[in-house]
Amino acid sequence: MTAAAELLAIAERATSYDGVEPFSEQTRLALRHTEPQHVVRIDGVVTAGAYVADDGAVELVVDPEHRRAGLGGRVVHDVLAQRPHARFWAHGDLPAAQALAASTGMTVVRSLWQMARPAETDPPIGSPHVPAGFTARIFRTGDEDAWLGLNRRAFDYHPEQGRMTRQDLDERMAEPWWDPAGLILIFDDATGELAASHWTKIAPDAPQNGEVYVVAVDPGHQGHGLGRVVTALGLAHLQDRGVRHIDLYVEGDNAAAVATYMRLGFERTGVDVMYAVTR
Repeated sequence: MTAAAELLAIAERATSYDGVEPFSEQTRLALRHTEPQHVVRIDGVVTAGAYVADDGAVELVVDPEHRRAGLGGRVVHDVLAQRPHARFWAHGDLPAAQALAASTGMTVVRSLWQMARPAETDPPIGSPHVPAGFTARIFRTGDEDAWLGLNRRAFDYHPEQGRMTRQDLDERMAEPWWDPAGLILIFDDATGELAASHWTKIAPDAPQNGEVYVVAVDPGHQGHGLGRVVTALGLAHLQDRGVRHIDLYVEGDNAAAVATYMRLGFERTGVDVMYAVTR
């Protein structure tokens, strides 16, 4: 078994133990074809390790059976020795992660909120009217480059989302949960440009749960209410598919997006934070 496979297996055990997944989708996909850069072995078996993304974001995990032995600190120090400006995700910001961050002199530099709402709650999910001059439809083969362009423009400030490549997109479209009907697009009738999109997600093993996966609005098309409209269209799609619970992730400091989701009935249910050495 490769180190990547061993680390993914540890992540599964940690998820059951902690109730929080230690790795994001991006890291899980990367570990299918890339070995982790930092691992700790005991008797030849991987017991802890970390994957470092190209932008310096780090996700690490320690096997629940080998915790409280300093392995997490060892991994952090190894990473920082090579990349002093690395930033470490702590999904759920669990007490152990807080203690590890404090012991290594790291502080919070970013927060990512998880928000959720039942499908059947107030305010009710409706099907809004698309503004005049725009047309909504679902994703079709051939829309890939237009969507990637929109994604880059909408998330040019974002450390992960704005860097999505065609390979990244193809990997996600090869996943069992991919459904072209769940990717709603809004086009500008006058120019034919893709102006907004809402990519939803329903995992096959949990069809009662849906996710607001990615909402993107072209900066040049702001001011038409397209973000609210395309979000509502995606929520209506999830409800039509029988989803009973909907969640999403949003940057904690994105006040406008947080306010929009709260108006749509979402409440904060959890937080992931990123730690780094700032001094």
